[in-house]
Amino acid sequence: METSQLLLLLCVWALISLSRQSEVVEQCPDRILGNERTRTCPKKCKQDDDCGNKRQCLCDGPCGLSCVAPARTCPWPLPAGEHFDVALISSSPSFSALLEVRCHPGYTMANGLNAVIRRCQGDRQWSGDDPECTDRDAESKPSCPLPDHELLLIYGSAAVDSSLQYQCSPGSVLVGNSENFCHKNQTWRYPHPICQRVFCPKPQEVNQGYLVAVQKSEYNVGDSVYFLCKKSFLLDGPNQATCQLDGTWSTIPFCRAHCPIPAQRSRVIVGGVKSWPFDLTNGMVTHGENVTFFCKHPQKSCSFTATETCFDGLLPAPSCYLDPTWLQYKLFPHRLVSEIAPCGRPDLDSTSE
Repeated sequence: METSQLLLLLCVWALISLSRQSEVVEQCPDRILGNERTRTCPKKCKQDDDCGNKRQCLCDGPCGLSCVAPARTCPWPLPAGEHFDVALISSSPSFSALLEVRCHPGYTMANGLNAVIRRCQGDRQWSGDDPECTDRDAESKPSCPLPDHELLLIYGSAAVDSSLQYQCSPGSVLVGNSENFCHKNQTWRYPHPICQRVFCPKPQEVNQGYLVAVQKSEYNVGDSVYFLCKKSFLLDGPNQATCQLDGTWSTIPFCRAHCPIPAQRSRVIVGGVKSWPFDLTNGMVTHGENVTFFCKHPQKSCSFTATETCFDGLLPAPSCYLDPTWLQYKLFPHRLVSEIAPCGRPDLDSTSE
């Protein structure tokens, strides 16, 4: 091949390459939107075959040709801001759709504009940051000085003839007035309040129980401690206490003792089951548990029941109950008060007379 022919082929190849590069540029021109959010770009591509299922090789702003799913949408509707409205320009909020953010009259953005266009990107987010529209004349209006307190939250306006409200961050309480007013001479009606941190002291120990917590001299609001009871004691109340906003602990539990059953030679009813006391664990019931005793009719050979409740180690026998003697228990077990027939309604009515 002659040198002239080789040069001709090289020139043709160069022209084809420039033409392809021009096609890529035309496929993905520079965006007019200069506020694209910095993010991780989708997979690069040159054609649809480079992408997976349901994805196409499309221009995605500064990311260039990227594999995106054009049918997927960005969040919509977006809520209107405090001083701006949002309107969708495109027919649907899908990929490359545009929306307009426009400030209310008298308000403007930090760049001096009162409107901005945002684009639905390949990552399904709208380009740019969430806008903030501020009163364009606010800086020129006279105002009162604001406090510099990290825990103090301020709502409202510090402009002359305006009022504002104060709140404190969680874990602190407001000391002072919760509202204020800016006078024409740029002074406040009241001194600014302060936020005072709230702490809880070390919680009290629980008798016959254990405190499970990191030992500290003071605890922050929201901190929790836990309680356990010793063996044969029952937790009465929540097993957890929390440091509250007023510097006090929520309900502290008690450890309640089991109760011995004051009956030896008569069956009782516990949990719906008729049992001898010695058949129950250690002859005891737990705190809050009911025990039903059998009492003998004063004139007739029949029995009726009376119920008492165990409270922190104390379970009194009903006034009507009389424990059988040892001889009655051994020689006449079938005549024990818990074994004889129950009294009928007329018999029970006679005991109350």
